[in-house]
Amino acid sequence: MATSSRPSAQRQRRLIIGVASALALLTTIPVAAYGGEGGGDEHPQPIDFAHNARDTAAPVAGAVFGSGPTVKTGTAICTTPTQTGANANTDCDGPNPHNETSIAVNPTDASNMIGGANDYQLGINPGGHVSESVLSRAHVTFDGGKTWSEYPIFSNRAYQGTGDPALAFDEAGNAYYGTLGFRFVGPANATNPDVLVSHSYDSGKTWSTSRVAQGSGTETSVGDLLDKEYVAAWGDGNAIVTYGDFRLAQKGSFVSARIYASVTHNAGRTWSTPTVISGSLDEAFVSVPTVTADGRIFVAFLNTTHPANGRDSYEVVQVDPQTGASMGAPTEVGTVFDGVHDYPIALGRQTYQDSIFRSWAAGNITADPTDADHLAVVWSDMRNSELPAPQNPYKATTNSDVIVSQSFNGGQSWSKPTAVSAANDQWMPWGAYDTHGMLRIGTFDRSTDPANHVYNYSLATETAHGSLSFGGYTPVSSVTSDPTKDNRWFAATLNAKYPFATSFLGDYSNIAPTANGGVVAYWTDLRNDVTFAGRTGHGQDAYFAKHG
Repeated sequence: MATSSRPSAQRQRRLIIGVASALALLTTIPVAAYGGEGGGDEHPQPIDFAHNARDTAAPVAGAVFGSGPTVKTGTAICTTPTQTGANANTDCDGPNPHNETSIAVNPTDASNMIGGANDYQLGINPGGHVSESVLSRAHVTFDGGKTWSEYPIFSNRAYQGTGDPALAFDEAGNAYYGTLGFRFVGPANATNPDVLVSHSYDSGKTWSTSRVAQGSGTETSVGDLLDKEYVAAWGDGNAIVTYGDFRLAQKGSFVSARIYASVTHNAGRTWSTPTVISGSLDEAFVSVPTVTADGRIFVAFLNTTHPANGRDSYEVVQVDPQTGASMGAPTEVGTVFDGVHDYPIALGRQTYQDSIFRSWAAGNITADPTDADHLAVVWSDMRNSELPAPQNPYKATTNSDVIVSQSFNGGQSWSKPTAVSAANDQWMPWGAYDTHGMLRIGTFDRSTDPANHVYNYSLATETAHGSLSFGGYTPVSSVTSDPTKDNRWFAATLNAKYPFATSFLGDYSNIAPTANGGVVAYWTDLRNDVTFAGRTGHGQDAYFAKHG
């Protein structure tokens, strides 16, 4: 993928191949090693399609993208056993990977929650070739998280892949599930995705799907690559979806990136024509909306504002709840330390010490239910790490921190970004105010490991309202996960001391507030080993926990 004449949002979002290849030459990792398992770029694959069941070489042409198992909307695919421990595995469909998690709690029934994930369906045909579909499911509990059932969000064959799951309930208990929809056009390419939002009126069992926006072309052609949709909902039947639109020119070269919004006022049956909300900013990406206590809507997103070093800024814009249109220009929250020299690089992506999984700075915006003018934006970056970062992750010592900024005047001005200081790396944070107005932050967290390898999913809780002071991280995962070695999915070996490191954990996990003043957490967890095609390694499951 060619680069533009200036650093682009796409370079930050995807570290596009031209830049990544140049950076790779600065490392001691052989470029050839980048072709290991999970070597696909925009659609990382859980296993190498160039290997058969005996893990011996096979032609790439032998791999087949499948359409997934036959399912019926409204009928559970499977249900977990009852789980009474501190953590619950929400997956029940066999040894398949699940990552990139989102969760929402039904405000009309606290025992009903819906989780979303990138859910992969893998199979091996009699010839030893792997078939794969990537169709997100609704992971639904009706008993407060003890048992979970997986429901399909659509049953047709229009899409072979979905991704970027996003969940929300409105105040009446209507559920909304945003995804991207892909159609594969070969073993190494796909159509640019559509933005889909499914809605459920029965607590997550039965879904109907609307296409809100249509992508065009492929990732190597002229077109519109739609990316990272997210949803929020309010009242009875009101919801908003925001997403990024990467405009591509010949051979997929970057032209511009803008944020769009669309709204529904009939519980997802129809959606408004999407409208640009990022103003004049044209390198904008990864947006998240939030709804305030008095019904206003604010959207946070990243924009590549600093071309000299490729760093982004977080921006916030207010939009009209009725139309989804912007109500003014975006306001800058602060600079994000996520430029081209701020992270180590593996497989062309930003990563951390002794790791190869891709990461980035993105977080979210959240609204205080006790004060309609009080907002917070949460992200992670490398401002407290060694800079410039060594490009080789196996020669880097990294210290990624969660960063927070808040506004007490409805987003008109923002506090100086503050680090939630902790040892080692924290990444992919998600903020949520609890019912008492205390900011909670969920994050992948390596602070308990002196080697900076294994992670917990952890929570930080504000010690006083509006203080942005936190009493450290409390692990909610009861078992640590090791992405640096011995993984079954998305695995590659770039350093012999760290065989089968995972290259993909998803791009986010998150938390959601509960009515009793606590939160629930939902994250990608690697504790369970799985065996597939003759090799055993750490799996990837969508795990759940309550806190407070």
